[in-house]
Amino acid sequence: MKRIFIPKPELQINFSYALGQIRNLYLQDALSKTITGLRISKLDRELSEYAPENTLNLIASHGLRGELIFPVPYVLKQNPFLLGYYRLLLGFSQKEFYTTRFGVSRFKSMEEKGVLTKSNEESLDELCTSLSQSCAALIDGIGIDRLSKSLLDDLMLLTVGPQLRGGANVKKGVAGIVSVFQVIHEIVSHATTNSDTSKIEILNAAGRKVTVEFAPDPDIVIREEMSKERFRNIIAIEVKGGTEFSNIHNRVGEAEKSHQKAKAEGYVECWTVVNVDNIDLKMAKKESPSTNTFYKISDLQTGNTAEYLDFKERIISLTGIKSR
Repeated sequence: MKRIFIPKPELQINFSYALGQIRNLYLQDALSKTITGLRISKLDRELSEYAPENTLNLIASHGLRGELIFPVPYVLKQNPFLLGYYRLLLGFSQKEFYTTRFGVSRFKSMEEKGVLTKSNEESLDELCTSLSQSCAALIDGIGIDRLSKSLLDDLMLLTVGPQLRGGANVKKGVAGIVSVFQVIHEIVSHATTNSDTSKIEILNAAGRKVTVEFAPDPDIVIREEMSKERFRNIIAIEVKGGTEFSNIHNRVGEAEKSHQKAKAEGYVECWTVVNVDNIDLKMAKKESPSTNTFYKISDLQTGNTAEYLDFKERIISLTGIKSR
């Protein structure tokens, strides 16, 4: 009789972490964080311009804000990544959405890189108008009586699932970020007070909370909470999970752009983690001078290399936690 063997669900484990990152980037958590920094009066004025008044009134009667469904330039200017929120809400894959047929292929850099070019900014009015018409049709089709935040979240997750399962490069990228996140989790586990699939909370020797979390750009950030809503930015980590040696220079160049942004935000250290073992570190340093230290995923996963020990000691020192 053949022995039953069910393998470890590696893909599903990786998805659980990837979902945490996606929630911080594209889903309702990302939208809520963005709205916190906006003037509600201005947001409401734009919603009245782009969304049907009767639909806004019906949404409000269910205790929901209009931006949960309707995009406006004010929000997308503040956080261009959120174009991905409305794409997912409408149920379109990236491949289907960013096409010349839809006329929005040039906006892809908003979702993928958080970049809003001047020409795209000038076309936000047309983009939001068209998106809002489709969003209104979505609400009409669902029916206002069935509408809720949880239903909207469920619909977006149905779109995210196939996106995560499709594309080897996406899987490699997600898996790389997840593996580095897990390595950090193991290093700080003795000082961890709370954790989930997207964030780790640590209490350091000074009694302050330090968070390790997925971020839009760079991939992982470590910050110390000085007081409520005031942080000291400690480490920014950009992870390049692709294994193709021929493309490593492009990926290091992408990391440099991310770290320039991180440096401007006051991060003390900027690290780049790559998934190519035979990388020329001297050349990489020239291509990303903002990177303080380069690491290889294979070294970090081994757990006993000099590079891993350096990574571990730096994490412990910079976060201010005690060694085990």
